[in-house]
Amino acid sequence: MAEAAARPAKNGIRVLLVDDHQVVRRGLRTFLEIQDDIEVVGEAGDGAEGVARAEELRPDVVLMDIKMPGTDGIDALRKLRELANPAKVLIVTSFTEQRTVVPALRAGASGYVYKDVDPDALAGAIRSVHAGHVLLQPEVAGALLAQDEGNGGTGRGSTLTEREREVLTLIADGRSNREIARALVLSEKTVKTHVSNILMKLDLSDRTQAALWAVRHGITG
Repeated sequence: MAEAAARPAKNGIRVLLVDDHQVVRRGLRTFLEIQDDIEVVGEAGDGAEGVARAEELRPDVVLMDIKMPGTDGIDALRKLRELANPAKVLIVTSFTEQRTVVPALRAGASGYVYKDVDPDALAGAIRSVHAGHVLLQPEVAGALLAQDEGNGGTGRGSTLTEREREVLTLIADGRSNREIARALVLSEKTVKTHVSNILMKLDLSDRTQAALWAVRHGITG
């Protein structure tokens, strides 16, 4: 597949496009390439190729379709998390059903947009998830939180220490571990330990779920 290797790097947000429709990838690339702070570094036509390309290219953000032949977007997300790939994943989908989107968010996506999204809104979404924020429609956020409540999420916050609650507040604010370390005058290693303890105590799998939990339970700055 042809890449944009001939163009100079923009040193901006590195994006990988994963969609089984070439026309969709072409449209996304055409728009994103005119953004001064976004660089499309590669493409993939299914989830398996997307995982391989993400490991090879180490993009900042992956735009991932859900429904693809072979390895779909949700399985690809899970594999990326198993590999501890640091890329933020933004789902780009034509499916609006909660039963389709919620599993993707559970698998580690940072948010989602629809394929008919306004181009400027898409660029804004990429910048937002790259900055560590979570992008959810209210109805989907409600579904995720309802599941947490059904699993006994309310009482788990009492097990958090005061420092862990401070870290959780900053996670909900979209801060990275480095930013949290600076804000609380801690080492990044200590912050990572606190984040791991928070996820364990709240029985959550990732920072996205932790941010949602914090917002729902009023642990915000």
